[in-house]
Amino acid sequence: MEKQRVYFVIDMKSFFASVECAERGLDAMTTKLVVADESRTDKTICLAVSPALKALGIRNRCRLFEIPKDIDFIIAPPRMKKYIEYAAEIYGIYLKYIDKNDIHVYSIDECIIDATDYLKIYKMRAKEFASKLMGEINNKLHIPSTAGIGSNMYLAKIALDITAKHAPDIIGWLTEEKFIKTLWKHQPLSDFWGISHGTIDRLAKYGIYDMEGIAKANEDLLYKEFGINAELLIDHAWGREPCLMSDIKNYKSKSRSISSSQILPENYDFKDAKLVMQEMVQNGCYDLFRQHYVTQLIHLYIGYGDGKEGGAKGTSRMHVTTNLYSIIGDYACKLFDKIVDRNRPIRRIGYDFADLMPEENEQYDFFTDLNQIEKEKRLTASVIELQDKYGKNSVLKALDLEEKATQRDRNRQIGGHKSGEN
Repeated sequence: MEKQRVYFVIDMKSFFASVECAERGLDAMTTKLVVADESRTDKTICLAVSPALKALGIRNRCRLFEIPKDIDFIIAPPRMKKYIEYAAEIYGIYLKYIDKNDIHVYSIDECIIDATDYLKIYKMRAKEFASKLMGEINNKLHIPSTAGIGSNMYLAKIALDITAKHAPDIIGWLTEEKFIKTLWKHQPLSDFWGISHGTIDRLAKYGIYDMEGIAKANEDLLYKEFGINAELLIDHAWGREPCLMSDIKNYKSKSRSISSSQILPENYDFKDAKLVMQEMVQNGCYDLFRQHYVTQLIHLYIGYGDGKEGGAKGTSRMHVTTNLYSIIGDYACKLFDKIVDRNRPIRRIGYDFADLMPEENEQYDFFTDLNQIEKEKRLTASVIELQDKYGKNSVLKALDLEEKATQRDRNRQIGGHKSGEN
């Protein structure tokens, strides 16, 4: 008989806000604090809201102006580098007790652990071991956490998201039997990991509003509506999850891509937005070069700032396979000119280099000047070497110095937010 597995999903409570409280010597559970970039006006989204503010009804990811004026709270500017440092220290605590092959970092503040073999090693019950890890994180870093324990990874995640918040020790625990007994009738379905609002709307057409309804529904109907995805939906409705930690560790994506997007600080006109797009694509080409990949497929996505529905998107397949900006940038500009409405203000820009291939698949057409290609490669390599050694702002192109350019500021960011470094 296969051993009953035990998984933990441990999540740091209001992680960014908790780090800011820890750095100030404040209690994250009682301090009213938000992490937000005030320089972006009071419409900026709060990246994190402390538990004390949440208890007052302030929702996570709210905008700064939505917090009532009569509440006295601290505004902490984002420091992404600092949060990454804390996340690394938390991972280091896990590694004291658990092999890296039994840990999957799900996000900067959330991690999945296969604790099965360690309960016997440390002579602890599941909750006791989870509490030990959480306690060490809190004692060393002053970051509070919560946890879900399950007989599979899905149930551990659901225990974290739904049941832990109602447990006195903020640790939820689910088995398949307990899941069916306690959560089959739970609503809304959006509380369950992996169920989108689109899926909820499609289920509602058949009068299905909870997990029990999915489990007892006609399977042919579900497969007709959701295709192969119905299999996962049905498994999760019964609390089943066949995926193991080894499956995650051994997974290899069939395709690779590099992408980036940004929300502009204000509405841009066609000309200035095109400048920013060129900066972004140039930076993406440097990333391709660093990672030794080439592409021949470019996607662009444009969001308008006039409040009307509909953005612009388009794809360009190049006649060559490369990672050089002189070529990719030209295709991107032509695509931008083709798909973007010149009369509408632009607020969001995104690109994607798809179907990446190793650089040995680089290919040019008969009309390409190969001497010029080699010259650009040497120049690109030199720029990247300097940027990697002295920082991305150590070498800039003329377009990065334009008034409406954003790359200099973005080079000081991590994940689109301030790194906290000068």
